[in-house]
This record gives sequence, structure tokens and C-alpha cells, in this order.
Amino acid sequence: MSTAREDLTGRARLRDAAIEGFAAHGFDESLRAIAARAQVSAGLVRHHFGSKEALRAECDATVLARYRALKNESLNTSPRQLFAQFPSSREGGILLVYILRSVREGGDAGKDFIDHMVAEALEFSRDAVERGIIVPSRDEEARVRFLVQQSIGAMVVGFAMRPELPLDDFGAVMERYYTEAVLPTLELYTEGLFTSREYLDEYLAFLAGTRNPPAGLAGETVKR
Repeated sequence: MSTAREDLTGRARLRDAAIEGFAAHGFDESLRAIAARAQVSAGLVRHHFGSKEALRAECDATVLARYRALKNESLNTSPRQLFAQFPSSREGGILLVYILRSVREGGDAGKDFIDHMVAEALEFSRDAVERGIIVPSRDEEARVRFLVQQSIGAMVVGFAMRPELPLDDFGAVMERYYTEAVLPTLELYTEGLFTSREYLDEYLAFLAGTRNPPAGLAGETVKR
């Protein structure tokens, strides 16, 4: 019987091997393949986790925690330092592909994963608003859900259009994501798209005539 410390080390190795294996080959990856990736015996998977479902649940939780940590780190790093680290990050690529596969898989597991991503992003967004990094929204949860769905949807389409790119080349996946997504994302988030408020103001006026309109930004109201 292993000591508690060895159990923790073995469990963590198996979990991280499973995250990488699921990202590389999908959630049909066998327990035997995961054990081989972790360089342990296959019996240790069931010893530590009991079932593949339990292993998947812990992998999901770990990916979400690491995703949140990366978001928090980006808030606490200056833009100059942040972009000086581009385009590396094999670890970031693993998270990106794991998230992609979770969404593409669908089903209850995929839906639960997205719901957790939205919840994590909502906390991140509210903190960023309090710190003055982003502007508040009339409906913060709706905005966050839209942004999560939009970014993941774009990622799914992008990879579907390039099936020749191996998803297990995590560094290349992350570099491609940076190359294609960062500039248009930052441009839209920073400078916006429309040159006037006309569409927003007309829509808010429409809502005011059909139901209670959402609160404005910092008490802002639509003037007609």
C-alpha cells in the first residue's frame, strides 16, 4: 500500500495524464492508455478514482481551475509582460483543446462544463469591473454567456475548417489561436465596432416599450 504522499503524487500524475490524453485523443481515451501516459499501472487508475467518470469529473474541475488561474494571472500582469510571453504555452494549448473537445462532445458533460465556464467567467468579469478594467454591463451574466459561447463557437469553427492541424500539437494550437484571435478580439473589445450609439439606443427604446428595460451603465438612461 502506498503512503498518503505517494497516493497524492500518483493521483495527480494520473489526473494530468488524463487531461493531456483526453485533449489529444478525445474522451474515449482508454484507462490503459492514460496509465501508460502517466507511466503507472492501469490498476492505479481505479485505485485512485474508482471509475472513468470520476476521473473525467476531476479533470474537468482541474481544467476549470487552471483556466481561472490563467485569467487571474492575466489581470495581474501588465500588457507588456503578458505579450512578451507569446506565443508559447503548451499547457495553455492543452486547456484550449480540452475545452474544445468538451464542447464538441456535447451531452450532459459538455453542457455542465460550459455552464461552469460561464460561472467562472462571471466571477472574473465582475472582478474586472470592480477593478476598472472593463466597463459594466446592463446584464453581466448575459454578456458573459454570450462572450463564452461566441469565443468557443469561433474556436470550434476555426478548427473544423483546418482538420489537418493535429490537436495533440498543443504548442502549435496555442500559437495559431494567438495569431488568429488576439488582434481582432482586442480590437473589438477596446475600440468597439459601430461608430455611433444609434442601434443600441433604438434597441433600448424598443425594450422600454415592451417590458422593463435593463439598467443603464452607471445609471445611464436612454434619452429620446
